[in-house]
Amino acid sequence: MSIEGYDLLTQEFKYLLEVEKPKVASEKLVAAAQGDRSENADYHAAKEKLRFIDKRLFYLNSMIAKSQIVDPSIYSHVKVCFGSSVKLLNIESDEEESYTLCGVLETEPENGLISIHSPIAKALLGKSVGDEFVLRLPNGKKEYEILEIKYENIFSLKKNIRTKADFSFH
Repeated sequence: MSIEGYDLLTQEFKYLLEVEKPKVASEKLVAAAQGDRSENADYHAAKEKLRFIDKRLFYLNSMIAKSQIVDPSIYSHVKVCFGSSVKLLNIESDEEESYTLCGVLETEPENGLISIHSPIAKALLGKSVGDEFVLRLPNGKKEYEILEIKYENIFSLKKNIRTKADFSFH
């Protein structure tokens, strides 16, 4: 994953651990002090929020520990590699398509951000401008020509950049 993707994961982890979890734990204690827990909706809601936060923290911790950080800005992007933004010509339809190869957790296929493990990314890796290739798909094949390869920061392309508000559970 990119440095920015890693930073976003660690930012979410830190926010959940240091802000959200203590806040919800406090809400749970206040609700518990109100009496009978078996019929206390606030208590059960806070308990459920804590369970969700703990699951998310476990997942994020696992992703952070397993992540391999790559700085795509250091590559020349003469050939397609991680972080490359590629403009393609679909030879059959004569339409242009653009993709940026990124980490699995950074993908937004609807915005052209595709996983380095996707079939089209695998077909693109190592290719240069002017190269043609065939992408074999379950419903047939597509032929492409590479028109342009460049580097753009993934987060300048993302439409759904998360903020701290996105990490909270209200």
